[in-house]
Amino acid sequence: MTFFGASRAAIALGLLFSTSAMAGTIVGTVSDASGTRALESAEVRIVELGRTVEASRDGRYRFPDVPAGTYTVEARYIGADTVRTTVKVAESGDSYADIAMGGRESNSIIVIGQAANQASTLSRQRAADGVESVLTRDAIGQFPDQNVAESLRRLPGINILNDQGEGRFVSIRGLDPELNASTVNGVRLPAPESDVRSVALDVISSDIIESIEVRKSLTPDMDADTIGGSIDIKTTSAFDRKKDLFKVSAEGSYNDLTDKLSPKGSFDFSTKLTDAVGVSGGLSYYRRRFATDNMEMDGWDIDDNGNAYADTVEYRDYDVTRKRLSASLSFDFKVGESTKLYARGLYSQFDDQEYRRRLTFEMDEAPTSSTANTASFASDDGEISVQRDLKDRFESQKIRSLVLGGETETGPWKATYSASWAKSSERENGSIDPVNFERKFEDPGEFGVTFDYSRPKLTSYAVTTGQARFLDPSEYEFDKVERTTLSDARDEEFAIKADVSREYVMDGGVFTVQAGAKQRWRKKTYNAQFDIYKGFNGDLTLADFLGKQDYGLASIDPVLAKKSFRPFFRTNMADFELDPFDTDQASNESDFRVDEDISAGYLLGRWDSDKVRIIGGVRVEHTRNKIRGNQVELVEEGDEHDGVEVDEDTVFVTPQSFKRSYTDWLPSFTVRYEPVRNVVLRAAGYKSLVRPKLSNLAPRAVIEDNEGEFGNPALKPYKAWNADLALEYYFGRNAAISAGLFYKDIKNYVVEVTNQDVAYNGVILDEATTYANGPKAKVKGFEFSYSQVYDFLPAPFDGLLTQVNYTYTDAKGRVFTDGDITDPRRIPLPASSKHTLNLVLGYEKGPLSLRAAGTFRDKYLDELGGDPSEDRYVSSHFQLDLSGKYRITDNIRVFAEWVNVTDRPYFAYQNLDGRRRLLQYEEYSWTAKFGVTANF
Repeated sequence: MTFFGASRAAIALGLLFSTSAMAGTIVGTVSDASGTRALESAEVRIVELGRTVEASRDGRYRFPDVPAGTYTVEARYIGADTVRTTVKVAESGDSYADIAMGGRESNSIIVIGQAANQASTLSRQRAADGVESVLTRDAIGQFPDQNVAESLRRLPGINILNDQGEGRFVSIRGLDPELNASTVNGVRLPAPESDVRSVALDVISSDIIESIEVRKSLTPDMDADTIGGSIDIKTTSAFDRKKDLFKVSAEGSYNDLTDKLSPKGSFDFSTKLTDAVGVSGGLSYYRRRFATDNMEMDGWDIDDNGNAYADTVEYRDYDVTRKRLSASLSFDFKVGESTKLYARGLYSQFDDQEYRRRLTFEMDEAPTSSTANTASFASDDGEISVQRDLKDRFESQKIRSLVLGGETETGPWKATYSASWAKSSERENGSIDPVNFERKFEDPGEFGVTFDYSRPKLTSYAVTTGQARFLDPSEYEFDKVERTTLSDARDEEFAIKADVSREYVMDGGVFTVQAGAKQRWRKKTYNAQFDIYKGFNGDLTLADFLGKQDYGLASIDPVLAKKSFRPFFRTNMADFELDPFDTDQASNESDFRVDEDISAGYLLGRWDSDKVRIIGGVRVEHTRNKIRGNQVELVEEGDEHDGVEVDEDTVFVTPQSFKRSYTDWLPSFTVRYEPVRNVVLRAAGYKSLVRPKLSNLAPRAVIEDNEGEFGNPALKPYKAWNADLALEYYFGRNAAISAGLFYKDIKNYVVEVTNQDVAYNGVILDEATTYANGPKAKVKGFEFSYSQVYDFLPAPFDGLLTQVNYTYTDAKGRVFTDGDITDPRRIPLPASSKHTLNLVLGYEKGPLSLRAAGTFRDKYLDELGGDPSEDRYVSSHFQLDLSGKYRITDNIRVFAEWVNVTDRPYFAYQNLDGRRRLLQYEEYSWTAKFGVTANF
């Protein structure tokens, strides 16, 4: 199929049908009775003809090819009574029927507050073609949570992976975040980080977001590169509301560990300059100061006494300041009655200043003595290295997107079109990561330490010998400093797309033929310069930079002052000795560039009747890659390179480049069946893919000591056959219950493998580690959701509402033990939690609004080890958040939130010798927020 072949096919099919004679068009809008907000996804039906459509985001609906006559138009929206109106259709031209829903006394229920959020969510879920979950904010811009990732936590089948206690990456139905797609206003978001495709959604503030849709099943008109789901974030449009909006918010937050206040402020607006021109946008700024008490362990093994021990123990103190700046701006235009145009831009910046002070014990021999709960080490038996270091890192992530587009409707024809640009980046420039001071204890009787493992989540230590030397900062000499002179990751994509459809009114329903094409151009690059200094011209010890401890898990004194080293290093850089060998290796081994161009086209047919909607078709995507990276070979003094002996340690860098292309045909079939009013049955089957991480494709190679680590430019994309089945029942004024099954059969799952005696460039390497397409993985599960507003109860209980959802996921795959392809083993897929549960209890009556939200997720596999005893798991987690709002006047509200009330920590472990062995433990404590909002 050529690029525009799908569009030509649609036009050819259109000629097979004739248009209706003596027919007009019914057009109108659906809004709340106060004229405040358009009611997106309100269901509008011509009763006599059984034809049904859903209102678009500006509340507009349209029925073309309606025979002349008088008809009853009916509108339904969850949370409001059904409304009917009569409209007379002429033999040609447009007939108008604007519909207002909700009586004057009850209209606020469907546009403001928690009940409004729920009504909007359920209405859009009910109207969706496939399986979909939605989050929306209400008519005055209220959204339940702080960032996009945190908000998504409330949806069924969603698991949030945290960073420093804040939601960051999104797992859908137990799948790795790499298998999701994220868009803003339909624009695919590239990833800021260098080594992933997944987008960290904590970069975007919820203050500028109108809605978030998670589509869990696909139709042919959607990008096919997702297996978990597609997350579509929409910013505001001036036509979302019938009345102008200006909202400001001021907030303070207090973190218990830092004992500091953090400011936040935002405003957003929406206004129509004329009936045909509107502008909307927003700006949000948040400066969050928080602390994390962390400890980590590594190198778990079994000693000769049969007891487990770790050879590395770290106590880490984090102090972090995060600044989040988000802005959006949209322009909307109506060109006559047939065309709407728009321009939407987004800018988000996420700055992270992190200070980390760390105390590290490294033991190079097994314990001198041990029990089931303790391990004692002494310098008599081997070296014990004690290191005290400081990381002073500043990192900035940015996401920008811009889309220009529109849609034109004329008669039975509809065309949509857009051109877009998006760019994400992550940059460090001058970070100290880290500076290390070390004291090596090697002599008998010089040092001893005992670790207590009796508490699974926290290991304590006691110095048994050499306490004075251990605590003396002058004993710790400068070891090295690693400076990130530049770490520059960029990911940029341009795209154009066009869709055209033609409706044919038939007996019993409407048949639509639709086709479209899309072209994407993507470039991802990473460029780094790491300077490593391992000597200093003079004496330099920890005593020159002494600070104070503010860490709660153990004593880590003496510590470096947080801001002490950077100015000294800047002033005295000439006295530090650069290690050219390590610098050249670190600066060249990670660099890459990958170009990815995707040409796509599709053709689908759609049947809509009063009870049934069927969508079937096929999508084709052709992918072209140009991939560049470096082969880095480390040759020590006296060894040979290309037959020539080198006289000093040398790094040889050889650029490499590969090209490839492939084509995928991706059919899909979706059915939405409503046998009786308010009961919806959905079924979907489709094929999808996810392209490998661009960083894994990069032909990077590092060869040292006759062993190599390689990227793999020949990796195939993940491919999956997917099936969904769901049943939904909408009842009462604002209530729904739903249940669904899902199944995914995934092949070409990417795994890391290690092979022995591998030929590379004419040399036999002892060992080579790379990425390869592994065996199949299967995912199956069950989703359940229940939501209800209890407005039928007697006062004061008529203000209660609940939301409950539960997901069971069984996600299994096969990997190779220690990278050995002859020894496969079954694993749960990474980031897959078997059980997730969300509970929300709300109360809303008069000026008062209260909410308690609890989130539970089961344990999940975080990282694969060489064998099951080395696999890293993250333990189960339950978090309780409380919030309250009070309306002082119609326009002013005060609010308070209490986040992580139960002070739940993060705990990662491995299973060894019948017990959970600590790998990482973090405490964040709770955060309180309070503020005021005003809307005009």
